[in-house]
Amino acid sequence: MNGTQSAVAPATNTGQAFGTSGYRNYVLFSLMILYTLNFIDRILIGVVAQPIIEEFKLQDWQFGLLSGFGFALMYTVMGIPIARLAERMSRVYIIAASVILWSLMTALCGIAGSFLALLVFRIGVGIGEAGLTPAANSIISDYFPPRSRARAIAIYTMGITLGGVLANAFGGPITQMFSWREAFLVLGVPGVVFGLLFLFTVKEPPRGYADPPGESSPEKKSIGDTIRELSPKRSFWINMIAAALVAFVGYGVSNFQVAFFQRVHEMSIADVTLKIAVPLGLAASFGAFITGYLTEKLSGRYPNSVAWLPGIMLIVSVPFYWIGFTTESIPFALGVLIVGAALHYGYLGAQYTICQGLASPRSRATAIALFLFIVNLIGYGCGPLAIGILSDLLMTADLAASQFAAELTPQLCKGRPEELVASLGAAQAEACLTASGEGLRWAILYMSSIFALAGALYLYICKTLQRDLVAKMN
Repeated sequence: MNGTQSAVAPATNTGQAFGTSGYRNYVLFSLMILYTLNFIDRILIGVVAQPIIEEFKLQDWQFGLLSGFGFALMYTVMGIPIARLAERMSRVYIIAASVILWSLMTALCGIAGSFLALLVFRIGVGIGEAGLTPAANSIISDYFPPRSRARAIAIYTMGITLGGVLANAFGGPITQMFSWREAFLVLGVPGVVFGLLFLFTVKEPPRGYADPPGESSPEKKSIGDTIRELSPKRSFWINMIAAALVAFVGYGVSNFQVAFFQRVHEMSIADVTLKIAVPLGLAASFGAFITGYLTEKLSGRYPNSVAWLPGIMLIVSVPFYWIGFTTESIPFALGVLIVGAALHYGYLGAQYTICQGLASPRSRATAIALFLFIVNLIGYGCGPLAIGILSDLLMTADLAASQFAAELTPQLCKGRPEELVASLGAAQAEACLTASGEGLRWAILYMSSIFALAGALYLYICKTLQRDLVAKMN
């Protein structure tokens, strides 16, 4: 079966799941795999951050621009027009084309000869990745009825954390064995194959099929109609702000996390990725899945659990992040950060479940795109850049307080450790490396405190959520 078979099938609200259980799970698993590839290619640049910073002698704010804003600008700008196409055309076709494009752009990152070339290819990755999530959320809502969507979305969003695990598990060792360039080439190419496989094996479902009869209208809606539909729904906008704050911190920290352990704990890139990043990614995947599972179990009795459960978890995660990034014990840091990651990433399924539950079937892809426009522009676009700027400012302050304040600047302190020792001498090189590590440490700590505010906003959503939902979870 392929995407053409039911692209024009009539939308009939049945309240039932679409397709057989086995095929439905195959579609969901396929989308999770594509989302995993999406995040492998998105996160890989954070895995190889330190080698890129050292090779091109970048300030942290420049790397934040490269890893965050350069990607997020076109990702957010293209998201809405692609989502509009997804409201009218085959979502299977759109997803397959998007996967192939971003995979090719990722591979091209491996041949970039300059900061500017790498920035251009990252923009290409952002254009390709913009096509997946709005269309995927729309398809999931047609395959699964409201009562099953929290778990389905949680499984789909496991691709975020699984992508991080695989990007670290393969990207770190490949970089240490060869270079960061080979990591992009090896991890970018497989997406082309998976994109073609999805195109020829997944069926386009009728729009609104799994929604309860009479709860929503299948007529086409303009982007203005979608905005007018969502405007009075306070839950949508609070969810958007809360998710944007979580993404602001999460993307900022994840893009510099490997670099932090290399700078502060002097670990090799392979050791950081395999011993720190991979366990944290698995913990995050567990947190996303178990929160979706608990939400589905609790929603019959506690309809607002989709909001208050991740809200509480985000607030509780803050002290774990503070302890993990301040301790000098690597095993202890890993232990507390595992708990923090599991708590933090529980919000992933909730943000999409709430968002699609507030929109009618013909508006869902556009609603998700509007949601992602703000979340990614603030989160992915500004998070890494903000933490990079803050890191540079704190590094500058640390250098100014050192005995080499008159001689050292952040720009002079950029480069590989052996190059710094050769050009500055051992003492000044050590001052540079210490300032670089401590500046990044405190930037991460200050940013992680914002999780508490995001958690409070998720708790606040409970006041209006049931009134605003189109399809009740219970």
